Amino acid sequence: MNEDKVRKIVRKGYGKIAKTANSGCGCGCGLLSDVSERVGYSKEDLDSVPAEANMNLGCGNPVALASLKEGEVVIDLGSGGGLDCFLASKKVGKTGKVIGIDMTPEMIDRARANCRRGKYTNVEFRLGEIENLPVADNTADVIISNCVINLSPNKQRVFEEAFRVLKPNGRMLISDMVLLREIPPEIVENVAAYIGCIAGAEKKDKYLELIRRAGFENVQIIEETPMPYEALVTDETAKQIMRDLKITQNQAAELLGNVVSLKVSATKPMRS
Repeated sequence: MNEDKVRKIVRKGYGKIAKTANSGCGCGCGLLSDVSERVGYSKEDLDSVPAEANMNLGCGNPVALASLKEGEVVIDLGSGGGLDCFLASKKVGKTGKVIGIDMTPEMIDRARANCRRGKYTNVEFRLGEIENLPVADNTADVIISNCVINLSPNKQRVFEEAFRVLKPNGRMLISDMVLLREIPPEIVENVAAYIGCIAGAEKKDKYLELIRRAGFENVQIIEETPMPYEALVTDETAKQIMRDLKITQNQAAELLGNVVSLKVSATKPMRS
């Protein structure tokens, strides 16, 4: 499947998700209504932002890992409804800034509405692809991303762009879906599997190598978490994948055991 086709599939799928509340994405990251608390958000975090910003699409809480400081500039790759941007805005304060990037117009509309609803003055959302960020060089102190880079058909380009827009000594904190082994070709070509994060996921070792190849240093795995079996029996997109491919729950469970949520940190060197 070529890059343009993948982007069209993802844009269309997440455009639909943007119009519905708490719909999940099919990779286990949206499997239950309280998924955000399960992947690292506190109830206090969720209560502090507009309810419509929490779409249960994440596989971690990168803001909690980023150790954000007052005055820092943060860029969120694939900002969705704006949850991580709004949490980051509280950390960086009035002297800081948060920029959310998303390629889906419906997501940008939803995030901007949430921004107005929450009266955030240090957050903005820009329409654009994470492979071609609408951001100047050396802008950000911190890059965050939550279960989005797996959807990109050109992950190397994403990490190169993240490296470009980071300031020297800037840091990147990512939560994402990766594979422990290759998956069958029929799943790679399945439309629902792309929306569900599985088809586009990269093998763990290659994913880490792509980050290093972009120029990052100190690439470290913070946490690695297997995806829960409940994803298969509660998420509609996951069930659609099973129907499309005519696979049993046991076969799907074996596949799911090959998918993990990975939390990774990396830094841009002072001289690059």
